[in-house]
Amino acid sequence: MAYAIKAEITGPKSTFTFTAQKTMYGGKRIAEGDTIFIFARENEGAAIADGLIARGVVTSAKPTPRKPGIERQTPRVSIEVKCTALARRPLGRRELKPFDDWNDGRPDTELNFKFYRQATNKIVGISDEVAVFLEDFF
Repeated sequence: MAYAIKAEITGPKSTFTFTAQKTMYGGKRIAEGDTIFIFARENEGAAIADGLIARGVVTSAKPTPRKPGIERQTPRVSIEVKCTALARRPLGRRELKPFDDWNDGRPDTELNFKFYRQATNKIVGISDEVAVFLEDFF
């Protein structure tokens, strides 16, 4: 399975470290060796282009321990990623916003739903169709 992350990105790097990231849509199953697509979060004043910026390989994935005494907690994970390619075309909120028919089965709609319906930073599992779709941006 492939994954995607939306997070604050401060600049282009050869490796990225993401600590205690929220997970949704199967994101908690991310593991070493998985492919991940990296999106810079649009509303954090990113120093680089918003939206899809890179593809990488997860070199480390460790679940964050749950805090005792809190009943409902979103699973979190810390990952390290080696960058393998930089995006050559833009793909962000502006490009994905028109795809809002949640039942149309399109890869752009899946990304819009998972990243922008709830605008928090997160790691998400993505379908094989979305992974193939994203490869066209590299």
